[in-house]
Amino acid sequence: MLDDLKLIHERDAQDTLGIAEKQWQQLGESFETSQQPVDVDNIVYAGMGGSALAAVISEVWPGYTIPFKIVRDYDIPATVSNRTYFIAASYSGNTEETLSALEQAEAKGAQIAVIAGGGKLADIANEKGYPLALLPKAEQPRYAVFFNLKALLILLESAGLINHDPIAQLEGSADFLKAAVEPWLPTVPTDINPAKKIALEVIGKSAVIYAGPKLAPAAYKWKISFNENAKQVAWWNQYSEFNHNEFMGWTKQPVDKPYAVIDLRSNLEHPRIQKRFEVTERLLSGLRPAPIVVNIQGQNLLEHLLWAIALGDFVTLYTALLNGLNPAPVDLIEKFKKSLDD
Repeated sequence: MLDDLKLIHERDAQDTLGIAEKQWQQLGESFETSQQPVDVDNIVYAGMGGSALAAVISEVWPGYTIPFKIVRDYDIPATVSNRTYFIAASYSGNTEETLSALEQAEAKGAQIAVIAGGGKLADIANEKGYPLALLPKAEQPRYAVFFNLKALLILLESAGLINHDPIAQLEGSADFLKAAVEPWLPTVPTDINPAKKIALEVIGKSAVIYAGPKLAPAAYKWKISFNENAKQVAWWNQYSEFNHNEFMGWTKQPVDKPYAVIDLRSNLEHPRIQKRFEVTERLLSGLRPAPIVVNIQGQNLLEHLLWAIALGDFVTLYTALLNGLNPAPVDLIEKFKKSLDD
């Protein structure tokens, strides 16, 4: 079925596979903002769902030299003050948790910037003169992760809060990402297409994705993409925390569990993390489904993250098609949001 291009086109009505193929173009997007250098003690980023993904990535790459916290809540930490650089991010611009957090940050006198695709958040930024990185139109927030990451880096650079020119590194990785996705495209037959092969192994099961600290953002993105693209329940966890609790959860149940275990393994992880994957696989052999081992490709951490995130996009889009679904819509989430206002 995954080699039937006509059927793929019919089911993938919004061409999400085309979006995944072209997401390398997001790395070159430019954002004009009014952000000026700031003198702050910490950074707080408020965002939910797909709008928080860029912040999750940024914790690993490029990282921060001052305290950084992601808020996925209506309320903000007590540590927010006039010495806080506060970023409110919402693709729709109408996320109620983020709007609530912004209102509280304003009351604390925080130094505020906004990332949005429009909506109330963009209106507030324009009315009050907050620096605004306006995101281009995308089919869904989860398909605009690299737009969001680029916008975040530009704000941080303009604010004087990042060093080592990560923006140039991000833009310089576009050709790498463009080439990386070629083996996963719909025109590549299943027998030589790693993304299609993984989708066929996962179909009908709940995916459980594991990664070390450096690839944890990619594992989290895989989880979200299984939920929203394939409409399948999925979980993720991080080594070495996994070995201190969840590890035991696999030991005393039948091996024939309705799960597909996916290991995202990077040779850039700490050597002890790499060994933990190997020892775990050996000790849990026969107690859980054998893991699908994905050896991440690239020359540096950024390339590893881009490669792993993009592969997860293709895997979950193909899984959606195998489920007989259009990957793009998230109708129940939209219904839920409306029901909150009833």
